[in-house]
Amino acid sequence: MQLSFWEQETYFNHIDVLIIGSGIVGLNAALHLKQQQPQLKVLVAERGLLPTGASSKNAGFACFGSPSELLDDLEHHSEEEVFGLVERRWRGLQRLRQNLGDTTLDYHRWGGYELFEPQQQEVYEACLDQLPYLNRQLQSILNEPEIFQRADGKIGQFGFKGVQHLLLSTAEGQIDTGKMILALTQKVQSMGVLVLNGLEVQALQENAQDVLATTAQGIYLKARAVLVATNGFAQKLLPQLQVQPARAQVLITKPISNLKFKGTFHYDKGYYYFRNIGNRVLFGGARNLAFEEETTIELGLTELIQQRLEQLLHEVILPETPFEVEQRWSGIMGLGTGNAKTTLIKKVTDRVSCAVRLGGMGVAIGSLVGEEGAELVLQQV
Repeated sequence: MQLSFWEQETYFNHIDVLIIGSGIVGLNAALHLKQQQPQLKVLVAERGLLPTGASSKNAGFACFGSPSELLDDLEHHSEEEVFGLVERRWRGLQRLRQNLGDTTLDYHRWGGYELFEPQQQEVYEACLDQLPYLNRQLQSILNEPEIFQRADGKIGQFGFKGVQHLLLSTAEGQIDTGKMILALTQKVQSMGVLVLNGLEVQALQENAQDVLATTAQGIYLKARAVLVATNGFAQKLLPQLQVQPARAQVLITKPISNLKFKGTFHYDKGYYYFRNIGNRVLFGGARNLAFEEETTIELGLTELIQQRLEQLLHEVILPETPFEVEQRWSGIMGLGTGNAKTTLIKKVTDRVSCAVRLGGMGVAIGSLVGEEGAELVLQQV
C-alpha cells in the first residue's frame, strides 16, 4: 500500500503507543492513556472493519456470575479468588457506565434469571441452600442486600415450559454493545486517538528503542510501547500466552408481539443464555455440544448448534409463541486453560504488554482490564 508523505507523517510516524484490537479493552486502554497523558500519540489498529472478536458481537449481559456458576467456581478456587473476580466484574460495569452513561449504553437493570429444569433439582437445592451465604458475600461488594432471590412465581408469567425453578439476580442488567463500541470509539477519537480499521498487525519485532509492527497491508509501524488487546486472537501475535479461543454462536428473532419477558437469562449451567432486545429474543450458546470444534478463531456457524438453539426456543423459551429467526452470527471469546478464570494482564517483554483472557465476561470486566493494561504501558513510555 502506497502512502503519501502527509499520510505517513500524520498517522504512522512518532507513535508512542500502539494498541492492537479496537474492542472494549483496547478502546478503554486508549481512553485511560489519554486521560493520564494527553500528549501521547496513541494508535489503535483493528484488523476488521469492526472489532473482530466479541466486543460488539456478544449478548450484552451486564452480569457478574449466576448462583450455580459461583458455587462451581468455589469448588475450584478459593473464596478470595472467586469473590475478588466478582468485585472486578462489578467495578468494571460501574466504570463502563461512568465512562459512557446509561442512556448511551441503553442500559436496563431488569434483572437476570437462572433457569433450572427438573433434572437439575439437586443443583437448584444446593444453590438455594447457599443463597444466604452468597448474598452476604455480594452485599459486601455491591452494598445491596438479597441480590439473589427465589422467583418461581414468574415461570408462568414468562411462558417457559419445562422449567421447574427460577432464581433472580436483582443487580443484573443488559446493554447494547454496538452502541457501546460506537460511543467508546467516538470518545477516544475526540481525545486525539487514531483508530484505524482494516489494519492487521501480523508480527512484532522489538529492539532497544521501540517495537516494529508488520502489517498485512505492507505498512510498518514503530511505537515506543505496544498493548495486545485481541483477547481470543492473542496467540497469533504472542504464541506463548495461555489464552484459548472459544467461538460463541448467536441468533436473534424478528419482533414478537407481546413478548412475555424482559431481562437476561442463564440456562443449563450458563452454556445457554438469552435476553430480550426490545421485543426480540437474542439466544446464544450450546458450545458444550462441540467443545473441540468451537475452540477456534474462525467466525462461522454450525448446523448442530443453530438447530439446538432453535429447538430450545420452540420447546422451552417460546413454546406457544410463533417466531422467526432474523439473523445469526458468532464471536470469539478468550478463555483460560483448565479452570482458570483470571484475566491475563502482564508485561510480555520490555515494550510489549497484553490485556486479554476476559473469560466470556468482557462487558463486565473489559473497562477495568483496559485501564490496567494502560497502566502497564505507562511504565514503558
